Amino acid sequence: MSATRPTWVDVDLDAVAHNVGALTFDGTDVMAVVKADAYGHGDVAVARAALDAGASWLGVALVEEGLGLRAAGIEAPILALSELPPGSEEEAVSASITPTVYSKGGWERLSAAARAAGSPVGVHVKVDTGMHRVGVWPPEAAAAFVSEVVAAGLELEGIWTHLACADTDAVTTKAQLELFSDVLDDVRRSGHRPGLVHAANTAGAIGFPEARFDLVRPGIGLYGIEPAPGVGSDLDLRPAMTWRSAVAFVKRLPAGRRVSYGHRYAPDRDAWMATVPVGYADGYPRMLSSRADVLIGGRRCRVAGSVTMDQLIVDCGDIEPSPGDEVVLLGTQGDETLTAWELAGSSETIAYEIVARVGPRVPRRYHGGGGAA
Repeated sequence: MSATRPTWVDVDLDAVAHNVGALTFDGTDVMAVVKADAYGHGDVAVARAALDAGASWLGVALVEEGLGLRAAGIEAPILALSELPPGSEEEAVSASITPTVYSKGGWERLSAAARAAGSPVGVHVKVDTGMHRVGVWPPEAAAAFVSEVVAAGLELEGIWTHLACADTDAVTTKAQLELFSDVLDDVRRSGHRPGLVHAANTAGAIGFPEARFDLVRPGIGLYGIEPAPGVGSDLDLRPAMTWRSAVAFVKRLPAGRRVSYGHRYAPDRDAWMATVPVGYADGYPRMLSSRADVLIGGRRCRVAGSVTMDQLIVDCGDIEPSPGDEVVLLGTQGDETLTAWELAGSSETIAYEIVARVGPRVPRRYHGGGGAA
């Protein structure tokens, strides 16, 4: 627990290690995706646990994320999953952050950075096979693009794509993989041999063996959360995050007494109300107002009224809580469990957002896997 505030996140690094093992398939390496501060879990600690468990690569979204891992002493290969912003090439190359490229401007700037560094630079070419976010488009242009990249003095270390619907749409996913296979054939016919081929996020790795290629890139599964409810339920993925707080204040209110901003909630009977020091500034969604439960004393208690910036109120019914009682916002207490997907359903979002939005003012405590970063 924080010395100054009784709201924190526990991260089980042994669960992370277990999930790496569950998502490791014969003949396929693992890239642990630790972007967005490891989906809110803490990137340095998670990266170390994942690497110790057998992951061979790390994936980040931002150059700054890769630099932070390097500053922490992590030497494993790191792939920047988006093209480097103009002006960041020399710093990224100096830190041995492997760039993704998919535009002429991207490879031209990297070629200049490689010449300035006086050393070869390996890149991964990303091809758009249907996500239509970033990547070489149309896919039929990929072989020519790769030839330009190599002619510019860059090394083709890898080629990859990203699956848009692997958790929900097998037809679309198979079409993307067939298109990617055609791209690989074209690239090889043009005389190029990428060192690594990869396409599978968590859902792709679980549901489509043909998507695994040389490397899989688990993100959400690394943290023990299914990419969609039921997808990967047979893998025994173990949630790594438990979000806790403690009762700060208790009062007894009569039936009908309205609470919190807007007076949008009133108990229908006399009830004990507990104030908990966590709010939307910490990443607890305001959308959960009067819609979600928390766990106190091993039982579910409904969030009462509007979630405020720093606090929320909980209807505990006839059972009187005490200041200091543990409150679980996400995770297990006794026989009850609140999953990220449950909270996501109550706030009309996805489980990814629930964990990734837990803010930096919520301390992380690490257990197992060698301890904290």
